[in-house]
Amino acid sequence: MSLRLHRALTADKDELFHFLQGQTAEVLLAVLRNPALDEHHLLALLKQRGLPEDVFSAIYAAKRLIESGSVKFALVINPETPSHIAATLLTQLNIFDLVKICLIPGISPDQRMAAERSIIQRLPGQPLGNKMTLARRGTSAVVESLLREGIPPLVEACLDNPHLKEGSVHQFITAATSTAETISMVARSGRWKGRPNIRLAILKNPRTPAIWFTMFLPGLPQSTIKELLSVPRLTAAQKDLVRHALAGRRSVA
Repeated sequence: MSLRLHRALTADKDELFHFLQGQTAEVLLAVLRNPALDEHHLLALLKQRGLPEDVFSAIYAAKRLIESGSVKFALVINPETPSHIAATLLTQLNIFDLVKICLIPGISPDQRMAAERSIIQRLPGQPLGNKMTLARRGTSAVVESLLREGIPPLVEACLDNPHLKEGSVHQFITAATSTAETISMVARSGRWKGRPNIRLAILKNPRTPAIWFTMFLPGLPQSTIKELLSVPRLTAAQKDLVRHALAGRRSVA
């Protein structure tokens, strides 16, 4: 054992990889004190399962070992990392590593929620370019937060995100941040324009451009068109379009 510990402490970079597999806690702790140990060794080590808890604690406690963002990420996603270490390191990850964590199959619900919360908390300070990337890649909670900002380029990117839910789109249309421009983006979207609840929300918004009344009213049941006349938020011009569509139905009948 003394010889193995000495070799673990003094091995060169190539030899160190041999000391990472199937070793006792004492040998692995000696490896962590080896000056030749670098990020590549740590990443190889953290891919293993069944590591002693002391190994995680030793890596976390050594400033030299924990400087790398890749090592922090590997610790956070290792299911055997003690929860208090994973929770602390998660807040230190960059925002795109947090997105990766949210999308890892099998990640625990608590970790996913914590990563989402951290992303959402950082959104206000992110440049538009980062927000655009997050709008395309983010989870449903992240993309919903970005959609609520109502910035046209962001809205367009959010609408194509496969994680975006219909309820979030409906809430956005009815929110104060929606505008004629962003409502039109939803109305043009191949994914959303054909959904009955979305079309109805669009037609109940006083900021909806007239073109969408012209496009959508002919496809609605007569009873639904009648109901639109009782929506108090609609403008006089919008109600005229509804009455015109209703009159056209009656003349055909």
